[in-house]
Amino acid sequence: MSIQVIVGSFILIPLLGFLLSLFVPERSEAVLSRIAFITSALELIGSIGFIGYWLVLGSPEINIPEFVLFKGSGYEFLVDFYFDKITAVYLLVGAFLTFLITRYSRYYLHRESGYKRFFNTILFFYLGYSLTIFSGNFETLFIGWEILGLSSFLLVAFYRERYLPVRNAVKVFTIYRIGDVGILLAMWASHHLWHENISFMKLGNYNLVHEQLQSHSAIGLFISLMILVAAAAKSAQLPFSSWLPRAMEGPTPSSAIFYGSLSVHFGVFLLLRTYPFWEHQFVVRLIIGLVGASTAIVGFTIARVQSTIKSQIAYASISQIGIMFIEIALGLHALALIHFAGNAFLRTYQLLVSPAVVSYLIRNQFYHFTGRVKTFEDYLPRRLQYSLYVLSLKEWNLDLLLNRMVFAPIKRLGKYLDFLSMRNVLFYFIPTYFFGVLLRIQEEILPIQLLEWLPEIIAILGLLMVLKSFSERNNPYLAWVLILLNHAWLALAISFNEHFDWLHIGLYLSGFFPAGILGLFCLYQLKKHAPEYFNLNQYYGLVADFPKLSFVFLLASMGLMGFPISPSFIGEDLVFSHIHSDQFLLATVNALSFVLSGIALIRIYARLFLGIHARHVHETPYKSS
Repeated sequence: MSIQVIVGSFILIPLLGFLLSLFVPERSEAVLSRIAFITSALELIGSIGFIGYWLVLGSPEINIPEFVLFKGSGYEFLVDFYFDKITAVYLLVGAFLTFLITRYSRYYLHRESGYKRFFNTILFFYLGYSLTIFSGNFETLFIGWEILGLSSFLLVAFYRERYLPVRNAVKVFTIYRIGDVGILLAMWASHHLWHENISFMKLGNYNLVHEQLQSHSAIGLFISLMILVAAAAKSAQLPFSSWLPRAMEGPTPSSAIFYGSLSVHFGVFLLLRTYPFWEHQFVVRLIIGLVGASTAIVGFTIARVQSTIKSQIAYASISQIGIMFIEIALGLHALALIHFAGNAFLRTYQLLVSPAVVSYLIRNQFYHFTGRVKTFEDYLPRRLQYSLYVLSLKEWNLDLLLNRMVFAPIKRLGKYLDFLSMRNVLFYFIPTYFFGVLLRIQEEILPIQLLEWLPEIIAILGLLMVLKSFSERNNPYLAWVLILLNHAWLALAISFNEHFDWLHIGLYLSGFFPAGILGLFCLYQLKKHAPEYFNLNQYYGLVADFPKLSFVFLLASMGLMGFPISPSFIGEDLVFSHIHSDQFLLATVNALSFVLSGIALIRIYARLFLGIHARHVHETPYKSS
């Protein structure tokens, strides 16, 4: 059996397991858990055997260009797989922990109403995990990255009839999407730096990288900083640390596999994978080290004052990952990989036994009470002790900082866009769009000075639509249509750049418009059967009444956000390849449009279908879980 087939099987097995689990009835708990168990067992056995064979061969670096999804003039979307020591460690740790969690969950979640959803999502997550660790270029990595983000949202919102899990799931997904800005801009800049979809194996070529960075040091620094933004968001480093404890609202097994062991370490993986690119940029290494050090200190102080064991474990894990960032910045790769494996196993164990530990400690304090032992904080000045204590209780105001610096300005700007009503969109903006299409056809009549700025102007108009959709509270139709129109305006903006022909526009829009029409149909059905709840003012939990409609609407939302289930995912990358290297404004506006539209879509889905059931005909849990 060839190595190419073996590596491909590590992707194919979780994919087949996930697809099989979709067709198993809800009541068949034994079949569902068996599919997940067999899938993870095959991955574990296969990983042990393949890593042993790879070590016998002398642990070579293996690059496998699988297949080309799209090829045009000067552009190629290639699915590329890569295997080295980093992949080997992540593969073995991930396979073992997934096997352990699937075994644990088949009993832990017995008779739980979301049993099928849980195992569907776990297998979906493991598919994204496998794609990410085997990725040989940024494009393949981004496919897995997107799957991880959506499965994260679904697992945190597992208790979808409660308020806090749903609210925190939206928050987690939002932070993940902010990290996607870094990945998208890094991909765009690397296209222009290398004039190809560079593979990670080529990044290990010192002479090639050094030669490019000598003449393009500024763009090299930009790519490295964007990679750091993506890594910091994924691994809950400052200033994004506050999302990780909120993610613990999901079931204990998902908290263990996702936020204690595997998903939270993907920032570390990204830095390790791209290390050959930025290792000779001293400023980047210094910034990564400072981010890690500051996160380790802040996370340690917050963990010391937590009142819940899950939050304490979360912040302790954040601190350890901060130290891993320092180790990577210092070039201590082997130590970072050992640290990752140790932290993953320890946090998984702690989270799985946390309910038993809490009950034991409560019992123990009655029978074996001892006074508080002095710690190093007791030797600090009293004023400093109190200041640190209050700051740590408030989690260093990280939530407040993110809200004031990112979300509040977006919402304020959205409120100034009330002129984007449904009537004005239909009567003014759609005709204006078709006028822009006519100008694109007769492009030669436009002055050159206008053509230079026209893509940015049109893209900013599209971004304004997304901002309005993000802040819209009254009309779900309007919020949905604005996102659909944003994609059309972005295609028009890029079409004024060279070489973006009608075939490319068709590829880009081929997934968005069917998904948009499907979503409008779902909204029509929802308004027809539940008109009193057809707004976005709160979470209505209508999935209890319309489970099938909820699933279809989620698929439509995935299609409209450019999730890798349609050709539009390739179109997104194609769009960035046609933004020139000096068009930083256009690239940033496009990245923000993609990211904010995804957040707005998940917000629409969550507010309509998730949360406490508005009709009060089902069991109603307390607001706080």
